[in-house]
Amino acid sequence: MHLTVEQALSVYPLSEGRLIAGAAGRNRVVKSVNVMDAPDITDWIKEGEMLFTTAYLLKDRPDEASQLLSRLHQCGSAGLGIKLGRFWTDVPGEWIEQADRLGFPLIELPYQFTFSDQMNGLFREEMKRSTSALQDVLDKQVRLMRFALHSDHIRKLFDAVADVVGYPMAVVGSRGQMVYNSSGIPDDALLGGWPWPPHHRWMKSEGWQAFRVPLTKQSQCTGFVLFFNPQLVLSPIEESLYVQAAELLAFHMNVNYEDYFELSIQRDFGLLIKRYLKNGLPLASLDDYADRYEIDLLRKPFRCVLTDFPTHGLSTVRAEKLDGLKTAYLSHARIQDLKGVHIVLEEGVLSVFPDGSGDAADAIASSLSSCFSGFKGTTPRAAISGRKRDAEGLNGAFDECRDTIRMAAEWDVSERVVRCETLDLAFVFEQVSPDRMRTFCNRLLGGLLNKDPDYAADMLRTLETYVECDGQLGETAKKLFIHRNTATYRIEKLGEMLDVDFKKVNDLLRLKLAFQFRRMLLQGPFSSERIR
Repeated sequence: MHLTVEQALSVYPLSEGRLIAGAAGRNRVVKSVNVMDAPDITDWIKEGEMLFTTAYLLKDRPDEASQLLSRLHQCGSAGLGIKLGRFWTDVPGEWIEQADRLGFPLIELPYQFTFSDQMNGLFREEMKRSTSALQDVLDKQVRLMRFALHSDHIRKLFDAVADVVGYPMAVVGSRGQMVYNSSGIPDDALLGGWPWPPHHRWMKSEGWQAFRVPLTKQSQCTGFVLFFNPQLVLSPIEESLYVQAAELLAFHMNVNYEDYFELSIQRDFGLLIKRYLKNGLPLASLDDYADRYEIDLLRKPFRCVLTDFPTHGLSTVRAEKLDGLKTAYLSHARIQDLKGVHIVLEEGVLSVFPDGSGDAADAIASSLSSCFSGFKGTTPRAAISGRKRDAEGLNGAFDECRDTIRMAAEWDVSERVVRCETLDLAFVFEQVSPDRMRTFCNRLLGGLLNKDPDYAADMLRTLETYVECDGQLGETAKKLFIHRNTATYRIEKLGEMLDVDFKKVNDLLRLKLAFQFRRMLLQGPFSSERIR
């Protein structure tokens, strides 16, 4: 039974009685009803138990009667009902004063009804309420199960569960961040006493109360959900509903929205990165946030990636595509494994990926290419920065990505994923005039360019591959699909023809520059001016 004293007094035939004292305790919960038939009843009283009596045992013991009220109050009794007319004609004034002082409900029971009439009336009402509550909970469970079969955006998930439960709700992440709050109560007020133990319990404060249930993933607490139910006591079936709702939330967030709480922190961290790059936010603010949430992304080596749709001039179309690109990154399994942060900027989507081992560039490029393969229509272009050691390198990494995106577009680079290292020399010599580039190439490669065009093309391809392989004959032969002896013969002939010594680093560097200039002349904004 979970009626309050006030609700019990509205149930017939107890409604024929009246509350004569202790009105301050009218919200006490009535868990059971008993008949007082012994003076030592307080030795057996249970919390929330309401007692009915004729006061026969107390009519000649006024001192014991006064002590009885105090003991019943201390035991947590819900109240005392006295049937007047047989042994007492009225309740003593000192009882009424004491009951008012204690806030202990004192009820004058109707004479014409037996105790069993009144108890049966209360039990029938409680049965009616329990049946209705049970049916309501069962209906909610059915709705929860139906919803569990569908995945949706996380915000809609929270809204739907709160709607099914019928009360406002709040969800708190594992590090104390407020993920969702429909209660209207300030976040700071709800997070008092954090961190919380991973147990079911009530939270109560002035003006509100909430039933708190932990969210678990593989026996680990990953957050909490708060249900703002104004009822003083929950029935076991209602508690089970909240536990079921919490399990549903945990399942969807941990399976369909893996590491959602981490993503919410990363989202806020990403916004701070944006403010640092674009609005001059002090680097110390980034460090403070990283300290608070134990984020070490910028404290260890990392690489930045800038992705854009350069062919879309319309700002609205481009903005929609960038938002869609970020969503694609967040949902792509291989990119998720890289544990990066993604931020939408004016220049495109900036991603920051950890690179502790120093070889993450290959994995990043491969994962981006895999993601791009699923795009229809215009494919985005991504630029990967060099490896940076700490947060102070963030600005430099961002600049490298922007320069790489710009130069790749100007020179019509065909690759969709471009590393800044591949355009380092192009960036350094970007201001060198086409005439000087052409003169340098002709001076160094002129002995070959004047030969038969087919022969010159084969030998140029061999030489360029050899330079790209840093003078490794085995790698050169493998890439050209020729025998090592063939590669050796060609390199020896090229050394004689161009008068270069491939064992000298300076000669290799000059050849590397020559081929870089050729690419710039062929692909750059002055590509119409062909070299010979």
